[in-house]
Amino acid sequence: MTNYNVEEKDSFTVLGFGIELKSDYTDYVGINKEKSDFWQAIKQDGRLDTLKAIATNDYIFAVNEAVNNKMMHYAGVLTNETLPEASRVIQFPKGEYLVVKGEAETAEELSNKLTGIAFGQALPEAKDFAYVGGPNTTVEMGQQNGLVFGEMWIPVVRK
Repeated sequence: MTNYNVEEKDSFTVLGFGIELKSDYTDYVGINKEKSDFWQAIKQDGRLDTLKAIATNDYIFAVNEAVNNKMMHYAGVLTNETLPEASRVIQFPKGEYLVVKGEAETAEELSNKLTGIAFGQALPEAKDFAYVGGPNTTVEMGQQNGLVFGEMWIPVVRK
């Protein structure tokens, strides 16, 4: 049994910087390299620090979303503010979310691990709910005992 549950969440908005992922959606190695390169770039050029400065909490969101038939990936934060240079304001609807919890040595490892569990185990095992699209996110929530911990949130509907 996988470490997941379904939780009701209020709607929330994530402001982020993003990129279009060019790898085929089945090319996990290519997608993970693109995401890794993107995160390295936004840490180095200061965009992640710019987002953190206006965030309402310490959570860092790694959001995946299909927009106009393109696979998009964003680094974002919860905020009520806007930035003219930000790529996207991502609306997450009120409703039920599949929540997968975990920890790993790095944020990137955490994201990959939670994504694998969510889409490789939890959703295929699910009998009473389904993912029907919309943005999903890995949420880096903090550090504890030398590990990064967080959750993956995927909007679901009851079958």
